[in-house]
Amino acid sequence: MATFILVPGAGGMAWYWHRVVPLLRASGHEPVAIDLPGDDRHAGLAAYADIVVRSIAERADVILVVQSFAGFTAPLVCARAHVRMVVFVNAMIPEPGETAGAWWGATGAVEARQQAAAARGYTPEFDVGTYFLHDVPQEVLRTGPEQPREEAETIFGEPCLFERWPDIPIHVLAGKDDRFFPIEFQRRVARYRLGKEVAEIPGGHLVALSNAEGLAECLVAYEKG
Repeated sequence: MATFILVPGAGGMAWYWHRVVPLLRASGHEPVAIDLPGDDRHAGLAAYADIVVRSIAERADVILVVQSFAGFTAPLVCARAHVRMVVFVNAMIPEPGETAGAWWGATGAVEARQQAAAARGYTPEFDVGTYFLHDVPQEVLRTGPEQPREEAETIFGEPCLFERWPDIPIHVLAGKDDRFFPIEFQRRVARYRLGKEVAEIPGGHLVALSNAEGLAECLVAYEKG
């Protein structure tokens, strides 16, 4: 039995994983959905890593799954806890010392999003419905919080202080329908920053809500090797 440590992106709401958790549990594994104080401007990347490391505790067979902004927490956790594998899910992939605020310009994320929007016929101006919720069923959204937790801006100026990625299996999983981080963009960043190819599944940026079954199936397959 593996333990899947599931870390959400901006806002830090464990609810993001609520559809994946029972599927992993039904497969015989232990899922742990992390809740982070995303709206606390005094809580930085080190505090996020503290929470994740405490959740790992003495567990020995740990797969760290990070979504979107949680990619910036991943290397800090790996430096402090025994992690067997890392899985990025539509995630930001930092370089040592990089801030999340600088990541956008360094990777060309905004330009990639706007180019994909022009090519595919939806608005290039960001709005939550178009870029995050376009493929999430309404019945799923109705079970969630009335107001999503907003990420405090201060953390985007904090450097991600790590030396290198660990020498463990690292997988990059992307929703082929992601409008926020288009699939072509994710392929380019993964190749350049990790030397990895992206595995694709149907779904948008919030794939754990729109395609929980497909995501859980991939995670279990990674665990089996």
